[in-house]
Amino acid sequence: QVQLVEFGGGLVQTGASLRLSCAASGRTFSSYAMGWFRQAPGKGREIVAAITSSGGGSYYVDSVKGRFTIYRDNAKESVYLQMNSLRPEDTAVYYCAAAPFYSHTESLYDYWGQGTQVTVSS
Repeated sequence: QVQLVEFGGGLVQTGASLRLSCAASGRTFSSYAMGWFRQAPGKGREIVAAITSSGGGSYYVDSVKGRFTIYRDNAKESVYLQMNSLRPEDTAVYYCAAAPFYSHTESLYDYWGQGTQVTVSS
């Protein structure tokens, strides 16, 4: 079992920055690939970014490329999502998740946090 808890959501204006944090506990964090997903009101959940277990590789959905950065600190058992130049369309509940293998596929993620709300006002 891996327990995940997200921090750092909030209400910001367009153009602002936020950093989301996800703290893990349980099984060896460094053996899991990690992902950030989001779900906007009335929409399905989508992957935002993913990172390999070592942190050496990452993926971003096109809509956040150049604005968001995913990174991890295995010593602190945490993964982060730095979000810059936020837009109203980034408004969603953001979830971190853990997978045994690096993947962009939601169904391969076994463990999920409870989510944190990010709201970007125009």
